[in-house]
Amino acid sequence: MTSDLVDEILVQWQKERPDLDASPMGIVGRVARLHKYLQKAIGEVFAEYGLNPGEFDVLATMRRNGAPYQLTPTELYNSMMVSSGTMTNRVDKLEKMGLVERLADERDRRGTLISLTDKGFHLIEAAVTAHVENEHRILSGLKKLELEDLAGLMRQLLVSLEE
Repeated sequence: MTSDLVDEILVQWQKERPDLDASPMGIVGRVARLHKYLQKAIGEVFAEYGLNPGEFDVLATMRRNGAPYQLTPTELYNSMMVSSGTMTNRVDKLEKMGLVERLADERDRRGTLISLTDKGFHLIEAAVTAHVENEHRILSGLKKLELEDLAGLMRQLLVSLEE
């Protein structure tokens, strides 16, 4: 098996503190290191489309909710688990870029809908395709069954932490 920097750290702790089971550092340390690599690789693809991760997230959330690609601001920020202030800033920027527009909500005269423009729709179609291709590339070092095992273990850990 190949070793990495985290293995070296664990060996050092084993030498210095043999009484301490530092094995969780192996998992948490690797997740932290992976997070840095993933942010960089994913951010580079978003940047090719003139987006940052938050902007991509808004457009992708609207696109995956299906036609007519419109959500209320509340539906949008609840779906994305961000504050209303964060969502307002993102929508303002995307509106200036011509990727979304605010429309009157015919169901609620006081309400507003955020809607993907044609430009926004075409941009997210291209960006999400490139994003998924990039994620396949990133994960190509693992076999299909390894990916399934990893996804299952990560899901299990997240569920236990989110309870």
